[in-house]
Amino acid sequence: MNADQIMSWAAAYERAWRAAGTQALAALFTPDAIYRQSPYSDPVTGLPAIARMWETEREGPDEVFRMECDLVAASGDVAVLRAGVWYGNPVQQEYRDLWVIRFTPDGRCAEFEEWPFWPEQPLAAGQGS
Repeated sequence: MNADQIMSWAAAYERAWRAAGTQALAALFTPDAIYRQSPYSDPVTGLPAIARMWETEREGPDEVFRMECDLVAASGDVAVLRAGVWYGNPVQQEYRDLWVIRFTPDGRCAEFEEWPFWPEQPLAAGQGS
């Protein structure tokens, strides 16, 4: 995957988040894809399970948010992106994520792992909020 293909995938991810339903996910993820919402979370495995998680996590296609992605690194079939997401207008929640993505030769994601961070998140375990 080259940089343009990776960034096109990220733009398609955002369009899918904004779209009604989950039909667009089949173009983004393989049928047996693994999706982790954080490095230590249990994996969501398979397209049907990812679609259920997707619908649970978002408010719907009319959810107000702004998203920006930058490619941090790419090597072979793996890419790392930094994503900023701001929900609401005015902003009520924001995230800075690192996405670690493993792609298949057809450009779909086989493994997706988020490293989410947000304002006021403790810097270390046990520090409270």
